[in-house]
Amino acid sequence: MTLSDIGYDPWIQRVREEFGKPELSPARITRVDRDRYLVRNDEREVQAEPTGRLLFSAVSAEEIPCVGDWALVQYYNEGSLAIIHDVLPRRSFLRRKSAGRKLEYQMIAANIDVAFIMQSCDSDFNIRRLERYLVMATEGRIDPVILLSKSDLIEDIRLNSLIAEIRMASTGVRIMALSSVTGNGCGELRATLQKGKTYCLLGSSGVGKTTLLNYLIGRNEFETAAVREKDGKGRHTTSRRQLIVLESGALLIDTPGMRELGIADAETGLEESFSEIQRLAANCRYKDCTHTVEKGCAVIGAVQNGQLEDGRYQSYLKLLKEARFFEMSYVERRRKEKQFGRTVNEALKVLRKWKPSV
Repeated sequence: MTLSDIGYDPWIQRVREEFGKPELSPARITRVDRDRYLVRNDEREVQAEPTGRLLFSAVSAEEIPCVGDWALVQYYNEGSLAIIHDVLPRRSFLRRKSAGRKLEYQMIAANIDVAFIMQSCDSDFNIRRLERYLVMATEGRIDPVILLSKSDLIEDIRLNSLIAEIRMASTGVRIMALSSVTGNGCGELRATLQKGKTYCLLGSSGVGKTTLLNYLIGRNEFETAAVREKDGKGRHTTSRRQLIVLESGALLIDTPGMRELGIADAETGLEESFSEIQRLAANCRYKDCTHTVEKGCAVIGAVQNGQLEDGRYQSYLKLLKEARFFEMSYVERRRKEKQFGRTVNEALKVLRKWKPSV
């Protein structure tokens, strides 16, 4: 195996050369399980841990290593252990707002080419959640592909209806219907995977990510669990994030199911994911139109005449408000932290100069 087999390409090589530190070796982070890491080079996969400097100098969770990252490492114990010194800049990323009220980013994975966004055709199907995944992928500069799993559970007419609904929310995004029972679509999906490209599975628990992963690997290596009958919701079977090299040479990142998808600083992703609203907004009377109360708003007009679905319009406003609130709150929090840090540094300087009288 070579580094190019795990995604090392000319872009990464250029970034690595610009970064410097030739005494360190490039390796890709292939697994993150809480504070435990695995990294892979052209020879092997070994356990790794970040330096204290890397952890304590990080000003946010974004700077902590995540699966898919390219890192600069130093090997010990005849190459059986690696120390992560630095993380190279990311070409693409998946992140979300941390769960709960915490104003922080949570990194999911990095350096991904394609995100497979899975929704099942049963009670899990939720177009509003799908919009959040699309914004997340687009904001991180990742090409999304939508996978509709468990297509054997519904009639063709219902499946076509779901696909039509998705197309209204994701113009131009590829949609594939799959069934692990009949095998429908699975071979087609496998044929799209390219050697050296990195793919990621996204979706709620119970949509069939692990089942699909086992199919692509070609064996039942990872545990699956049936959904609960009372509500159709899945149970977590994936508790870590890891990168797997398939026999085809494609790279696949599996992630735990996510029910809370907080949008964080994602206005660019919103503009691209809701491109039809951006086109309508170009015809608004006011350049700074908020698309909520203004007279002459082309977006509101499109909702009123049925050109734009009200549910999609409301979803856009909600996500935009959420993204802007997080951005303002996050910036304010960082400003206060920096101010506090300067105060502490000044106090330490005074203490170093002060000498007690004898």
